[in-house]
Amino acid sequence: MLRDHRPYRVKKAYLKLEDFYAEHFLRPQFTSLGKGHTFIRPWNVEVFGTPIEVGDYVNVIASRDRKVRLTVWTDRENPAGIRVGNYCLICPGVRLSSATEIVVGDNVMFAYGAYVTDSDWHDIYNRVAVVGKSAPVHIENNAWIGDSVIVCKGVTIGENSVIGAGSVVTSSIPANTIAAGNPARVIRPLDADRKIKTRAEWYADPA
Repeated sequence: MLRDHRPYRVKKAYLKLEDFYAEHFLRPQFTSLGKGHTFIRPWNVEVFGTPIEVGDYVNVIASRDRKVRLTVWTDRENPAGIRVGNYCLICPGVRLSSATEIVVGDNVMFAYGAYVTDSDWHDIYNRVAVVGKSAPVHIENNAWIGDSVIVCKGVTIGENSVIGAGSVVTSSIPANTIAAGNPARVIRPLDADRKIKTRAEWYADPA
């Protein structure tokens, strides 16, 4: 890992630039954006459509070659859109694409390149259909969506559950389990005797 050799003043100025960009150019695009957020390279975050709500203390990391995209594209008059809870982590290349509803709980982590969609975006037989079949997606508190995972329409991922890298989730995953594969299947339950430390606890004691 390369060290950051920039002088402290330069680094501090860069962080202020990121905060300025997020507040003045990204915030107006959200229906709501909570407090304490961190956007790394916010000019590589794309927000399209409405409503898109993001909670408090959310970390979003984007890069030039792996932009983060939050998109609502629908043929409905009043879609529920995208709601992201508090203390979530969104890594480079993550895409949330909604035609109906995507609800993300608190403390959820999205690894590099994860994709969540609540729609097929085209019908199998009618290829000009705007949305195709659509069903809400719910990702419950403290779930961890691994590298390059695809979460499909109508899926619920239970609280604390982990989805292994490269998985395609086509049906719901129960809480407190580890699932992987294409299609994703439960591999084993989490150890009920071990406490899970959430991102909210990390923010409670930054030191």
